Amino acid sequence: MRADPRQASWKKSSYSNGQNGACAEVAFAGPGAWVRDSKNPTGHAIGVDVVKFTEFVSAIKAGRFDL
Repeated sequence: MRADPRQASWKKSSYSNGQNGACAEVAFAGPGAWVRDSKNPTGHAIGVDVVKFTEFVSAIKAGRFDL
């Protein structure tokens, strides 16, 4: 990924309420989606292809990873 995640607009998960801010954050910059730990916003971010990230989120919403 060539985009700089530090310049991106980060969004917290809607499921983070009541977790004292401990959650994953996501940002879309350039051709990718970036994911980081909200407890360490200056730490590393993982960059993935935006299409693959969208497929992953859709699979989660469809319950494909439910135990």
